[in-house]
Amino acid sequence: MLGVVENHSLPRSKPRTAAFFDLDKTVIAKSSTLTFSKSFYQGGLINRRAVLRTAYAQFVFLAGGADHDQMERMREYLSALCRGWNVQLVKELVAETLHDLIDPIIYDEAASLIEEHHTAGRDVVIVSTSGAEVVEPIGELLGADRVVATRMVVGDDGCFTGEVEYYAYGPTKAEAIRELAESEGYDLARCYAYSDSATDLPMLESVGHPHAVNPDRALRREALAREWPILDFHRPVRLKQRIRGFSVPPRPALVAAAAIGAAAATAGLVWYASRRRSVAA
Repeated sequence: MLGVVENHSLPRSKPRTAAFFDLDKTVIAKSSTLTFSKSFYQGGLINRRAVLRTAYAQFVFLAGGADHDQMERMREYLSALCRGWNVQLVKELVAETLHDLIDPIIYDEAASLIEEHHTAGRDVVIVSTSGAEVVEPIGELLGADRVVATRMVVGDDGCFTGEVEYYAYGPTKAEAIRELAESEGYDLARCYAYSDSATDLPMLESVGHPHAVNPDRALRREALAREWPILDFHRPVRLKQRIRGFSVPPRPALVAAAAIGAAAATAGLVWYASRRRSVAA
């Protein structure tokens, strides 16, 4: 497990709790990775053709038409695209444009929920399929206590190799949550989770209080059948305008990634493919 080691050996009166949030279309209105395509173009990482292709991918994503196969093709495309990118340059480009690109697309309703969970004494954990170099700064902007994100392999030259070290997708998200629950003392039966996608069913099923946010059709069917709350987030607003007290310095982000490994990521893809077939039947 990578991340900050904290001492929780002191006795507590009751187990700790957390709220787990998917990121794209749950907390923010767009794909976090694709939103930075213009910044990467201006920084010389991608060409104009790649910008147009990512713009189309963003359109498909927002239209809710990205099924498992399309998401897998998008992952393969983005992995190949970032091969050779200097990691430090990526971090600098994200930091320079974070507030301009991400702040305006944060859902007002999500910001309120994050504030409410913190007020109730719960940790807030962002769990996203996007890359850690993008998700970690967004997590800090939101005041998240922990971050789980996809991690790419970095070579000795400080550049991405194009290989995926850990893919935060499907069941691997749920496994990361269970690992965090064990290390941080979370009582999952009393924890909350929020997502827009049926690919996150394992994550939602792992907590006692699952919520569907702007759900795709498959997740909406599941939520209705299981009587899960369905939330409609549709008002993006800048954090500075929405919550004056939201800029409290967050705790260092913890990335739960390497301990799960590639086998679990492959299992996640197999699980969702079989899940789609059973739902279609």
